[in-house]
Amino acid sequence: MSTSTSARVESAQAGSTPVLAARLRGLRKVYGQTVAVDRVDLDVPEGAVLGMLGPNGSGKTTTIRMLLGLVRPTEGEVELLGKALPDGAAAALPHVGALVEGPGFHPFLSGRENLRRAAAFEPLLATGSIKQAVEDALERVGLAAAAHRRYRGYSLGMKQRLGLAAALLVERRMIVLDEPTNGLDPAGTREVRNVIAELHHVGTTVVVSSHLLSEIEATCTHVAVLHRGTAVAQGELRDLLQAENSALVIVTPEFNQALNVLRDARISARPTMEGVRVELIGTTPPAVIEALVTAGIPVWEARLQRTGLEELFARLTEAQESDEGLSAVDTIEEGAR
Repeated sequence: MSTSTSARVESAQAGSTPVLAARLRGLRKVYGQTVAVDRVDLDVPEGAVLGMLGPNGSGKTTTIRMLLGLVRPTEGEVELLGKALPDGAAAALPHVGALVEGPGFHPFLSGRENLRRAAAFEPLLATGSIKQAVEDALERVGLAAAAHRRYRGYSLGMKQRLGLAAALLVERRMIVLDEPTNGLDPAGTREVRNVIAELHHVGTTVVVSSHLLSEIEATCTHVAVLHRGTAVAQGELRDLLQAENSALVIVTPEFNQALNVLRDARISARPTMEGVRVELIGTTPPAVIEALVTAGIPVWEARLQRTGLEELFARLTEAQESDEGLSAVDTIEEGAR
């Protein structure tokens, strides 16, 4: 992110100090000679839905592991629900539900039996409440009809649903989901989206790691973009998108004439399928429309077109997919599963 963009985002957020559900400072993790996470600072506001984005090898999963106390940082501090880890793990973690890198259950037990075993280890769940909590969780993720089947016969999507059900067994203050829609069909993806919306509605903090930009844009209030082990941008999704240059789309029957008028006025414009796209760099929408109307060009429609998350993500990460396979960090994360 450019210095000016960063400054605009920080300015937009200035004047408010949100209560934080999680706080990472100077977080670093080194495996041998490989730096998986390099001095990440990250704030997760209480009640937010934070989407964690990044290409393969960006350090997302390693960061989530350190957030949950599953991996000890080489350097840095982790504060979860007001408790410093690792000392405060016993107090904080019962209030956190997580689905990280896919669920792990007993293959010869049914989905219901696996979930009951998981519920038995929940410190916040009374023994007499286990049966109802399990049935409610199965219903919530759309797995009630298949709960009697053995886990080994579940599809990848059903396994993901059961893992999500385990995270929802009790009322949590925070839910952490690592690629929760992996293996799900469109209907399952919509159900996960609805669950996230429900959690947000009741004030639960949600952290979602995903490569599906459309899902992040549809469900998240905040975004953190990781690249090469470093957080290159974070903040409210709305502010991040608005901080980038927007454009104005002009619809007119005099297409070519409009392009010529704008170019003569030294206003950056180019043809698109929608109409004439004007980059709002050094100009404003009123100035663009005035130039056209003054020249006698009829303007049928003028609408702002904000930067989408996909375009913003590409800009921030300089996305360059390699054909060489997994990066060093990906290899580490795969091997640690």
